[in-house]
Amino acid sequence: MPHFKTPMVLVLAGLPALASQPAELSFSCAQVRSGSIEEMICQTPALAKLDQQLAAVYRQASAKDSNQHPPVLRAEQRGWIKGRDECWKADDRSQCVTTSYRLRIAELQARYALLTGTGPMFYECDGIPAKEVVATYYPSEPPTAVVEFGDSTALMYQQPSASGSKYQGRNESLREHQGETIVIWGYAAPEMKCKVKAAVLRP
Repeated sequence: MPHFKTPMVLVLAGLPALASQPAELSFSCAQVRSGSIEEMICQTPALAKLDQQLAAVYRQASAKDSNQHPPVLRAEQRGWIKGRDECWKADDRSQCVTTSYRLRIAELQARYALLTGTGPMFYECDGIPAKEVVATYYPSEPPTAVVEFGDSTALMYQQPSASGSKYQGRNESLREHQGETIVIWGYAAPEMKCKVKAAVLRP
């Protein structure tokens, strides 16, 4: 599987918002720090639900990642939690946390093929048969694509587009418009003009 690139104890039993929270979060609400992002998750049902969804998806991904040495997924998850907790700096903390969870859930669903994807789609670029881009599309939320070119792989998220469809990774993008697919692979790299040459559709 290619790879892309808490602690003062606070007693929260008296907080009314926590009474309605589902029981199984990925962390203990009894041990979160006052004013922390984790406290906000404990007090916000919609964020608590996202935490539960991510926990379930993470367990599925872990089952597929069990043969990885060292355990890359676990280390990446710790890094993601650190990034999520940086949302305390955001103007809209709730929106920042929501976006962080949605993108992480979609990432794991695509990287570990936890959803049924469309493809893989094989594209020939710049009229050169050996210049091949392979993409598999996943109906996550937001939609995602795992795209391969040469010996590298990129995870891309679907972006708003006036026409056609566009997927954006860190320094890579794939845009479909009027029957042509434009792929950019790397920072400031030139556009590759590609056309579908084959597709393997999963049942």
